[in-house]
Amino acid sequence: MRQASLSRKTAETEVSVSLSLDGTGRYDNVTKIGFFDHMLDQLARHSLMDMTVRAKGDLYVDDHHTVEDVGITLGQCLAEALGDKRGIRRYGDCRLAMDDAQVAAALDLSGRPYLVWNVPFDAPKIGTFDAELVREFFQALSTHGGITLHVDMLHGINAHHVAEAAFKAVARALRVALEPDPRQEGAVPSTKGTL
Repeated sequence: MRQASLSRKTAETEVSVSLSLDGTGRYDNVTKIGFFDHMLDQLARHSLMDMTVRAKGDLYVDDHHTVEDVGITLGQCLAEALGDKRGIRRYGDCRLAMDDAQVAAALDLSGRPYLVWNVPFDAPKIGTFDAELVREFFQALSTHGGITLHVDMLHGINAHHVAEAAFKAVARALRVALEPDPRQEGAVPSTKGTL
């Protein structure tokens, strides 16, 4: 079915995620962190995954636990929805421009998590959102989704544009990697025979 729903509860957060890989980009994301909700919406819309996220966290501390735990739960949900990965393209990449920002993302749904992050932010905040949490989200997503993920900023001045370009570039790369490969229907895209 290429879909999954998972929940995660800790002393710091409660997160639930529902995901359909064969969607149209519908989203309904509520974390009570405005900028982060906006980025999750972009991730769903541009990957064409249908996504619902609900998160309650200790925002009186800061946004860190909520952002990280959403990344963990979303990564786990993605891995479950992918199953044994038969018939997918596996690899995806995108070089995305957004106003002053240009960000490149390349990924492999290999089951071997690794993040290469070359996205410096000149400003520590995007509105009230800590810019460093963009990396924390993608670290959690790649680790728990089993994704080798490289994200590189080529240009960028405005932190909002840089962050949004990163989310959209990863989304577009995911869209390609998740697609069924019509030439490899039912085959695991690896010489090992498993991913």
